[in-house]
Amino acid sequence: AEYMGEAQPMSQPKALLPPPVVGPLRPPHRLLLGPGPSNAHPSVYAAMSLPQIGHMDPDFISLAEEVKALLRYVWQTQNSFTIPCSGTGSAAWEAAVANVTHPGDVHLTLVSGYFGERHCDMASRYGAVVKRLDKPWGQVFSLDEIRAAIEEHKPQVLWVCHAETSTGALQPVEGIGQICREHDCLFMLDTVTSIGGAPIYLDEWLVDVSYAGSQKCLSCPPGVAPVTFGPRALERMERFAKEGRKVPSWYLDMTMIAKYLVGSSGAPRVYHHTAPISMIYALRQALHIVADEGLENAWQRHRETAEFLWEELEKLGLVLHVEREYRLPSLTTVRIPEGVDGAAVTKYVREQFHIEIGGGLGQLGGKVWRIGLMGFNSRKENALIVVAALKAAIEAQKKAQK
Repeated sequence: AEYMGEAQPMSQPKALLPPPVVGPLRPPHRLLLGPGPSNAHPSVYAAMSLPQIGHMDPDFISLAEEVKALLRYVWQTQNSFTIPCSGTGSAAWEAAVANVTHPGDVHLTLVSGYFGERHCDMASRYGAVVKRLDKPWGQVFSLDEIRAAIEEHKPQVLWVCHAETSTGALQPVEGIGQICREHDCLFMLDTVTSIGGAPIYLDEWLVDVSYAGSQKCLSCPPGVAPVTFGPRALERMERFAKEGRKVPSWYLDMTMIAKYLVGSSGAPRVYHHTAPISMIYALRQALHIVADEGLENAWQRHRETAEFLWEELEKLGLVLHVEREYRLPSLTTVRIPEGVDGAAVTKYVREQFHIEIGGGLGQLGGKVWRIGLMGFNSRKENALIVVAALKAAIEAQKKAQK
């Protein structure tokens, strides 16, 4: 029968909870001179405001190819599998571990800082048998020590931190890759705080897997991170796939992501996840800035700025934690003088001068300050500013103690 009644208006659904009162977004302005993130270049922020396109749009795929080419440049590698990973540097790190690790594999980890400890934790979660080579935090390892440890433990993977953000030490890398080749061991290198700020030659150093962060010397906000796999790592990943071993992490499964971001023989790209479009814009612009300056010039600028900072700090009578020969040009650790409250100094510098510096982590907690002059912030005027702020904070504390 025909319905003769009048149409009834639909009732409007009602929210069960009231909206929180948070007000407009007004983050404070800070000069970020800690261990990261660093301040992004203004043009990087501008790139993030550009209109988004779809993650499967051919123009986006072309843009991703440009990012990959720029990443190969800053890493000095020809690895075809070099991509921006959707996530922070820790996601790229976990992607590196997840895709080349099978339960029972031995991971030999060089531990001389906080992030060596983190790798031990991360690798163990993927079933690796973790073996450690330890040194006091802030020191570096010799080739003889590394060779002896590899011969003793016979690892499938050697993990090395090129730039230990917790200590400010720069690990010499040349020669390690050759030892790994002689013992059929993959060489995984953490370059989170060195990419764009210190010389890196992944191919020349025979590095098999590497990852980095966007928010340090590349001066891009965190949220997208580089990761690269060389031929030997890819061979291992392909063998795992043929044996039916699935990567434990769906999101970070590079065998699937390869069909989206790497492609092969003109095959159409396959959807895996929605890439962070605006973050890819930002990374593309940040890498373009490095390429426009020239990689050698960027390395030299970081080195000259760091040496200037070291001289100014030493003029105040402050002692640096790492031997000069092994200091990282992008991050400096300063020993907190006896009788000085390091946390109070950090707070004073932030509240009085809107400058962020970092405290120590792990074994160095309460013992050092960490000053980062990275990427866009690696300039001598920033070195002078942070030294003046430190001086004022220490003097104010001593005055209050009298």
